[in-house]
Amino acid sequence: MSKTIDFSRSVYELVTEYPELVDIMAELGFTEIKKPAMLHSVGKLMTIPKGAKIKNIPMEKVLMALIQHGFTLSGEMPATAMDEVPETVAAVAAEEAPVSRTEQLKAYLRRLGAGESLESVRADFVENFQDVEASEIMQAEQELMREGTPLAEVQKLCDIHSALFHGATREEKIANAEKEVMASVRRAKELAAQKDYGNKNERAAVLAAIPGHPLHTLTRENAVLSGWLTEAKAKLDAHEELGELFARIRELSVHYAKKGDLLYPLLKVKYEISGPSNVMWTVDDEIRDELAELSKLDAHTPAWEERLRAVLQRAEEMIYKENNILFPICSVNFSETEWHGIYRDSLDYADCLGVKAEVWPEAATPAAAAPASEGEIVMPGGHMTLEQLTALLNTIPLEISFVDADNYNRFFNEGPKVFKRPGMAIDRDVFSCHPPKIEPMVRSIIDDFRNDRRDSVPVWMQKNGRIFLVTYMAVRDKTRKYLGTVEIVQDMEFAKEHFAH
Repeated sequence: MSKTIDFSRSVYELVTEYPELVDIMAELGFTEIKKPAMLHSVGKLMTIPKGAKIKNIPMEKVLMALIQHGFTLSGEMPATAMDEVPETVAAVAAEEAPVSRTEQLKAYLRRLGAGESLESVRADFVENFQDVEASEIMQAEQELMREGTPLAEVQKLCDIHSALFHGATREEKIANAEKEVMASVRRAKELAAQKDYGNKNERAAVLAAIPGHPLHTLTRENAVLSGWLTEAKAKLDAHEELGELFARIRELSVHYAKKGDLLYPLLKVKYEISGPSNVMWTVDDEIRDELAELSKLDAHTPAWEERLRAVLQRAEEMIYKENNILFPICSVNFSETEWHGIYRDSLDYADCLGVKAEVWPEAATPAAAAPASEGEIVMPGGHMTLEQLTALLNTIPLEISFVDADNYNRFFNEGPKVFKRPGMAIDRDVFSCHPPKIEPMVRSIIDDFRNDRRDSVPVWMQKNGRIFLVTYMAVRDKTRKYLGTVEIVQDMEFAKEHFAH
């Protein structure tokens, strides 16, 4: 049977068909061909003529060796094949020293960019990187982004990484997950000496065991979601409708929002760990958006089911990434004070995935006021100069009037007003500013506020041909102590005009 060498085919393809080529090419000087990682990465992009040019091996020598071993030659001959070699391939292939694992990971990504199927790359990835560490994935992602690789391409590496956790059997999945859990995570070189990642998983487990701790809540949510995803897949296999289960799974959007608002930015800005925020955050959005799109389609066709299976798989993979990469990284880097702040901020989010957030007493005490510069006004939510605060209140498209607990006018924001508020009215009794027929209503509203019978009173009215909403609201502190009343006037004509179109 004729053995044909087509010079347009990759080295990997030729070696796969003719294994004896490995020794032949190695004797000619192509020593990298005996390194499985190189063969499975760069070898899939490299042809023999291009490799000869990079290694400065005369093609005549290559041709003679192949002919002597009984090969027939076809495809692009050396004279035309010795064109420009892609710089990214040449830079890796010409290196005689062992290629770093990060560079090998990046080579997998380049193969995807060249159009190779995800499954093919995944197969090689699992074969050569079963013991890859989370930090190596993170480092490869960050280096690629620094080199200008589009974020969409980097996200593919995130998808390949999920192959680590998905063996053919349940036992393999557990084994791979445990291997990843025990892998040490290292930060970038400049932070490696400052952070001990050796016990990252133990630290994450300790935090996740504290009732009310953010990792406790997030981990419980993942456990529930994992069960629902398994149930959903079983229903799809049985050709059953998901019903309410689909809506419950979509609650992962709240879980993802908490990660996006509370974890990713802190990792990126303070600790310069941008991989999770740039890659995982985008995957979160894609999962959430795909579920939303599928929910709008009434016809549950085979194509719809296929899309649903795919997004459920991505959601399952995200659970692994959170539990084995994101949460351990956070546990090593975030300070106790930062975890307290994350807990307090998380209280603004609705409970989701059937998990009710527990109280974390240690973090329940409000944080101390943020440090302020001289001349600033310090508030629980931050600090501003008087100039900034004044401009902010004047910029808000509302007429704002504040009456204190003793019924005196204390503040009007500036600017044109439909309901005039003369500056001379400041420090006057609020009732003196209303005509006799209105005064009883004003007294009644404030009395209800003072005695905690009501919190707000909306009044819709027309004035000068325009619609206005006047809202009176009780101003209270956190103990519900009455501090005064605020009147807010808003021109609602814009809403009428908006919905008229």
